[in-house]
Amino acid sequence: MIERWSLDQVLALAPDASSRKAAQGVAAAGKWSSRGTTGSVLYGECAGSGSKPYLACVDLTEPAYRCSCPSRKFPCKHALGLLLLWSADGVPAAEAAPQWVTEWLDGRAERAARSAARAESARDAAATTGTGTAAEAGTAAGGATGAGTGGAGAGKAESVRQARVGAGLAELERWLADQIRQGLASAAEHDWDGLAKRLIDAQAPGVAGLVSRLTQVRAEDDWPGRLLEEYALINLLAVAHRRRAELPGPLAETVRIRTGFPVTREEVLAGPAVRDHWHVLGRRDDEHDRLTARRVWLKGRATGRAALILSFAPPGQALDASLVTGTTVDADLAFYPGAAPLRALVAARHPADPLPGGSAPPAGVPAGEALEEVARVLADDPWTESWPLVLAGVVPGRTAVGGLPLHPRARDPWRLIAVSGGRPVTLAAEWTPQGLRPLTTYDDDGTAVLL
Repeated sequence: MIERWSLDQVLALAPDASSRKAAQGVAAAGKWSSRGTTGSVLYGECAGSGSKPYLACVDLTEPAYRCSCPSRKFPCKHALGLLLLWSADGVPAAEAAPQWVTEWLDGRAERAARSAARAESARDAAATTGTGTAAEAGTAAGGATGAGTGGAGAGKAESVRQARVGAGLAELERWLADQIRQGLASAAEHDWDGLAKRLIDAQAPGVAGLVSRLTQVRAEDDWPGRLLEEYALINLLAVAHRRRAELPGPLAETVRIRTGFPVTREEVLAGPAVRDHWHVLGRRDDEHDRLTARRVWLKGRATGRAALILSFAPPGQALDASLVTGTTVDADLAFYPGAAPLRALVAARHPADPLPGGSAPPAGVPAGEALEEVARVLADDPWTESWPLVLAGVVPGRTAVGGLPLHPRARDPWRLIAVSGGRPVTLAAEWTPQGLRPLTTYDDDGTAVLL
């Protein structure tokens, strides 16, 4: 039985403000000629503009949505309206779902089984060759046989790219040294734009992205200190790439990825997976380069591991809404390689069985222990820009929580302060070098309150 979601949790799934408003307009029992729930699935028939009602259903275990309406938004207002009714205990229980619902569920189960079989096959192939990824398995096979696999060609292309990246980063080191000698006041936006373009030409897009965002740093009030920090981290990355042969394997992989060498989804899914009951701590959407990036933070209940699920979408297209803040999902996560693995992919999800102790809020730690966790992460990966924390027994203020400063854009968190009422609370937050970004807190009943 899926625990009922709150109004906030449902509305957070809406792709935009107009969808939230429209969903509330259809979240009335009179709009639905039939509706029901089997515990893990919601379904209903909602009156539309035509003669036939729209058929809407929601698989709560994912969640996943289906509706016969022509809307391109995902989830549409009918699926959201059905969820709003359910959150208000307005959807009656049913013994079985209609045939159109079971056919949709069966189709989803078949696709999930095929996907799981492909992932298992890739992991078996990687294990057979004794390598960590499917791509590495292919390269190893090519090197062993030397016959028509393209392994030698791929290795040569990799070597050529490494040489171009090395030359680009050597220029970057010289440029940074000149900047420090001349003083930070001489920094100009056109200098950074030109340098970023040259790094793109050198096939180092990761470093180019770091350089291109320096314009935003320059616009901040405390820009001198922030700019010096960014210069130091960029220089450290360039030096680490130059000396990558001397680094431990996981750190060398971190440097490689942050420089801009990609790791494919198939490679990640071919690696080992970590199964746990993952608390969905919260999410944040950012727009960058005409793309919206969604960052969803997870915390393992048993392992205590942190995880970040990233998804991207161009304007007007829906982002992944399958991880609902405040819920717990039983899933296998495959982590991207690195010295402090954080980003992950959901390799598989399992049926939502009742948890021992119920769906209690995630266990938190005092602020001091949280800072020790961040220190360990930065020691492993000094380029870490954010990390999820769960703080226990902290009292929020206008500019700080438990003695930890808030991010300048997260100041005056009135909703958090209202939930607290001056008393200690459990808070899920995103740590950044500029301060904490509150994500979710929990009231006296353990209900997640989205911030």
